[in-house]
Amino acid sequence: MTQALQELAAHLELKRPECVLSTEIAFGELNVTVTLASVAAFVEFLKTDSQCKFSSLVDITAVDYPSREARFEVVYHFLSMYQNHRIRVKAAVREDEMVPSVINTHPSANWFEREVFDMFGILFSGHPDLRRILTDYGFRGHPLRKDFPTTGYTEVRYDEELKRVVYEPVSLVQEYRQFDFMSPWEGAEYILPGDEKQG
Repeated sequence: MTQALQELAAHLELKRPECVLSTEIAFGELNVTVTLASVAAFVEFLKTDSQCKFSSLVDITAVDYPSREARFEVVYHFLSMYQNHRIRVKAAVREDEMVPSVINTHPSANWFEREVFDMFGILFSGHPDLRRILTDYGFRGHPLRKDFPTTGYTEVRYDEELKRVVYEPVSLVQEYRQFDFMSPWEGAEYILPGDEKQG
């Protein structure tokens, strides 16, 4: 299998040198890093080339690296049922950049791209209907960004008296607790090394 993936990597680097920045085989899959501008053309090549035939788009997601200049990495997963191969395609994206949509090649990318937009705030150029898909219309922020607060900004609940859904700012009922993880649990028959506390 590794030999076949190495041959596939060499084929991609030979046929699309202007797109491919690097290749790597990890966990039985070929990882290919491409330039952002070439995403749509490269995805089309993967589907139509006779040695590739990656006809199934499995998923599109992203990863947030706040410390990088190109903060995001958009990740595509493809399956070739003809060749029995999987491939992962990655492209680095700055916050002010747009990713070319691959809907023309894979119509199933529609909801995947909407999800990446909703969760990370990454825009896809050429998408016919780029709007939120998992969060509500008035939702603020993008939940899978590393700087999004774990509590969110807004609490949504149904109010019995008003008989409607109510949006309120998040208010924590207690402060975050500080746990002393070295204390034994109540009822434990042993004391952790170095812990002489008595409960």
